Amino acid sequence: MAVARSEAFAQRACPLGVCDGSGWILGPEDVARPCECREQRLKRGRSRGVASVIPPRYRGVSFDRPPVSDMARDMASRHVVAAVHTYVDFLEDNLAQGRGLWLMGNTGTGKTTLGMLVAKGAADAGHSVGVYFTPKLLTRIRQTYQAAEGEDSYAAFFERLASVDLLYIDDLGSERHTDWVVEQLYALVNERYERQRSMLVTSNATSDVAQGQAELEEQIGSRTVSRLVEICGDPLPLFGQDNRYTAVASDI
Repeated sequence: MAVARSEAFAQRACPLGVCDGSGWILGPEDVARPCECREQRLKRGRSRGVASVIPPRYRGVSFDRPPVSDMARDMASRHVVAAVHTYVDFLEDNLAQGRGLWLMGNTGTGKTTLGMLVAKGAADAGHSVGVYFTPKLLTRIRQTYQAAEGEDSYAAFFERLASVDLLYIDDLGSERHTDWVVEQLYALVNERYERQRSMLVTSNATSDVAQGQAELEEQIGSRTVSRLVEICGDPLPLFGQDNRYTAVASDI
């Protein structure tokens, strides 16, 4: 005999408080239809084991607060902030179409902050997000090679990286150059390219975008860079003074 569940139980079991936690709603003539929470559960399942936490430093980022609001007033960066704002405004369509963003520039110009702002917006909207500093991502991939039986295998981890709605790779090109690194990054970027899954990338450059793109091709291979351009479009340039250094100097 079925036991009626309380409203409080339903709220805990289903984030929308609609189904009994199964992800299905029983309708007339015992015909089941999916609850809206089912897609959320599937997304969480696909991203389980993928780093999706926004670092504490960036959890309060907003277009209305410094440093982003300052960047929006700076002639050197305002067009990039506007492009990122537009991307977030049309986030649902961009993710559905597999469109991404690529931010390129020298150190301390706000690339990571803008990247975290996009990732935070996607996560807050209920999308599955992967957030990785490039060397940590490669370390995590290596760890799967030693996974014991029942633990996260390389294939399972790779599938999750390929499946999340938005994959953010910060500081691409900062890793040590090896053939293994080139092949791992190519495999991941190519898989997301073929599946039309969005990527968010930041990379360093010392002078201009053309030079920075050429340097990155030497580091991770022209095949990978070509696919990044297809996913993200041309890199958005952020060049100028190191704002981290300036902030420290102003406090002295």
